Amino acid sequence: MIFAKPSARTRVSFETGFEWMGGHALFLGPNDIGIGKREAIKDISRLFSRYNDLVMARLFDHEHITELAKYASVPIINGLTDYNHPCQIMADIFTVWEHRADLEDLKVVYVGDGNNIVHSWLHLAMRFPMHFVCSCPEGYEPDPDTIQKARDVGISNVEVIYDPNLAVKDADVVYTDVWASMGKKDETDMREKIFKDYQVDESLMESSGKHTFFMHCLPAERGREVTDGVMEA
Repeated sequence: MIFAKPSARTRVSFETGFEWMGGHALFLGPNDIGIGKREAIKDISRLFSRYNDLVMARLFDHEHITELAKYASVPIINGLTDYNHPCQIMADIFTVWEHRADLEDLKVVYVGDGNNIVHSWLHLAMRFPMHFVCSCPEGYEPDPDTIQKARDVGISNVEVIYDPNLAVKDADVVYTDVWASMGKKDETDMREKIFKDYQVDESLMESSGKHTFFMHCLPAERGREVTDGVMEA
C-alpha cells in the first residue's frame, strides 16, 4: 500500500480487508517512497509487481496512478487521487443500498466543492442510473469534461445547481466533503467565506421535504461544511 497522502480510514479499511481475506498488507508512507521524485514511477511499478499480488496507491497526481497501472503486471487499486476517489463512492453506494434497499429513482445531491469525490459520483452516474446534483459556488464546479461525459452516456440526470436549497429538494442523499481538500489547506480562510452558504445544517436537510440520508467521506470539519446536529442525527 503506497500512501503519498495519509489517511486513517483508507489504511485501516484496506489492511482489515486484506487480513479478512487471508492476505497481508505492507504500508509505505510518504517518507518511504518518493513517487515521481526519488525514483521513476515505471521502476516502482515493475519492482512492486514482482513482490506483490496487487498494489493500492493513495496519491496526489492522477497521472501517477495511471502510470503505475501502465507498467504494472498486477492489479493497481486507486485509493484516491486529486481527480477521483472510486473506492469511496463504491462503498457509499453500497451503504445507500443497505439502508434504502431500492435504488430506483435515486437522487444524490452533493453540496460543496466540486472535487475528486464529485468526479467519482459522476463516474458512477455513467454506469448506474440516478439523478446526481452538484451544488457549489460558481467557479468551483467539477471538471466540465467529466460532467459532459456523464451526460453523454445518457442513463443519468446530471445537474449543477448553485442554490443549495433548490438543489436538495426531494434528495434521497445529501453528501458533502471538506471545503479545502488536502493540498489546499492554505485556502481555508478564503474558502470559508466563499462556501459559507453551502454548509449542510438542519435547515438545509429539511429543505429536501422528505426523509433524507446525510453522508460525508470524512474526516469532517464540524462547524464548517456540516453542523454537529446533522452529523449526530
